[in-house]
Amino acid sequence: MLALTGLACPGCGALRATHDLAHLDVAGAWAANPLWVLVAPLLVALWGAWLARSWRGRRGPRVPSAVAWSGLVVVLAFGVLRNVPALSGWLGPAGA
Repeated sequence: MLALTGLACPGCGALRATHDLAHLDVAGAWAANPLWVLVAPLLVALWGAWLARSWRGRRGPRVPSAVAWSGLVVVLAFGVLRNVPALSGWLGPAGA
């Protein structure tokens, strides 16, 4: 999307950020996609908790719909804010 339209989507730079996080380069990951740097550890922790519960044969709790809607609002707001010229230096993908 960045190459075609010049707009950075909320996921732009997430793969580079994942690579940087795997190599413990938090600054590089933050420059690629700050939202992913905040969300990825949370998703890994939630996945670990789900995995532990499934190994014990227990079902996980249901996620309230408000959590899903809040996540969608955060992702959309991040997508808009990272394309605001005044904020693109902090929120835009590195090298864009």
